[in-house]
Amino acid sequence: MEATGGPVDPGTDYDAIVVGAGPAGGSAAQAAAAAGARVCVLERSSMPRYKTCGGGLVGLSTDHVGIDLSGLVRSTVSSLTMTLDGRYQVSRGRVDAAPWLSMVMRADLDAALLAAARAAGASVRTGVQVLGLRETADGWVQVRVRDGAELRARVVIGADGTSGRCGTHVGVHCDQVDVGLEGEFVADQALADRWAGRMLLDWGPVPGSYGWVFPKGRVLTVGVIGDRAQGGALRGYYRRFVERLGLTDVPRQHDSGHLTRVRAVGSPLRRGRVLVAGDAAGLLDPWTREGISFALRSGRLAGEAAAAAVGAARATGPSGLAALDGYPDRVETILGPEMVAGREVLGAFIRRPAVMHAILASPGTFGLFTRLIEGRTTVARQLRRPGVRAVVAALAR
Repeated sequence: MEATGGPVDPGTDYDAIVVGAGPAGGSAAQAAAAAGARVCVLERSSMPRYKTCGGGLVGLSTDHVGIDLSGLVRSTVSSLTMTLDGRYQVSRGRVDAAPWLSMVMRADLDAALLAAARAAGASVRTGVQVLGLRETADGWVQVRVRDGAELRARVVIGADGTSGRCGTHVGVHCDQVDVGLEGEFVADQALADRWAGRMLLDWGPVPGSYGWVFPKGRVLTVGVIGDRAQGGALRGYYRRFVERLGLTDVPRQHDSGHLTRVRAVGSPLRRGRVLVAGDAAGLLDPWTREGISFALRSGRLAGEAAAAAVGAARATGPSGLAALDGYPDRVETILGPEMVAGREVLGAFIRRPAVMHAILASPGTFGLFTRLIEGRTTVARQLRRPGVRAVVAALAR
C-alpha cells in the first residue's frame, strides 16, 4: 500500500482510480478495495483539509458511513429551535437520551474515510490535480495529471466535486445552483454552554433560503444557503443573521462560501468507464441541500460497480462493461425518489415559507421532521401518503 502524498507513478495501472477524497471518494475507494480491486485515490489538496460544510450527520449518513464515528463526533443535538427570519421562535427537545443529529468537522470525517479506504488496500496520492480523461480502444481510461504523467485504470470514479473534471467529462447537467455562506466561530465557554446540544434552523427571507447554527463544542458552525441568483440578498441575510445571533465580534476560524449544484432529472451518471458520485454527480437533497448521505451512498454504489466490472473484465476480457450498466439504475432507484420529493418540498417552501414554518413547528409535524433528521423516514416515503402530498401540492401552487 502506497503512502499518502508524493508523485504519481505513470507506470502503474489500476483497476479503479477515484478522483477526489471527500465522502463520495472515500466511500467509493473503500468499497472497491474491500471487494478486491486495486484502487488509487487522487486528491488535489493535502489531507486533512478544510471543507466548507455544516457537518451535521443525519441518520442516513450515520447508517451508511461504514466507520466508527466515536472519535469524530464533536457534539450531538437533542434540541431544535426554528425561526422564520428571526421571528416566531419555537423550541422543542426530546425527553430520551438519543440525539437527533451528530456534529463533525468535515476535515475529520474525510480523513477518517480515507484512512478506512487505505486500510482496505487503496493507495492515496494527494497534491495531484487531474486535468483530463480519455478512454482507449483497448479498455482503459487514461487519467492525465498536472505534471504531465498519465495513469491508467479500468474504471474511473469521479468524486471531485461540483466543478470537477469528471462531471464535465460525463456531461452532468445541474438545474439548481445554490450558494452557501458559512463561518466557523470560536466560542468562549459561556457561549459554547449556551448552544450545547441545541441547533437552530432559520427559514430565511430569500425565497428557498435558510440559515443554521450547529454546535461543535467550542466551535459554532453558522451559515445560510439559497439560490445563487440571489447572491447579494444572501450576503445581506448572512450578515444580519450573524448580527442577530450576537456573533459579529466573535473570532472566526474560517469564513467561506461554496456552491452546491443539484442534478437535473435524466442527467447522466456514467460515460463509458467513468462513473460520477456525490457532488460530482449533483446528488443531494434539493430542499435541505444535505449531501453527505447522498455522497456516502452513491460512492459505495460506484465502488461496488467498479469492482464488479473489473472482476468481469478479468473473466471475459477488457471490453466488458455490463457490470457498470446497473450503477445509474441503482442510483435512480435509491436516491432518485428522495431528490424528486426534495424538489416538491422546496417548491412549497419557496412559495409559502410562513405556512411551512407554522406546519413544521406544530407538535405533530415537528416530530415527523425530527424523524426525517434521524433517518427513520424520508420525505419520499411521506409524500406517498395522500394527505401529505395534497398539502405539499397545495402549498407549491
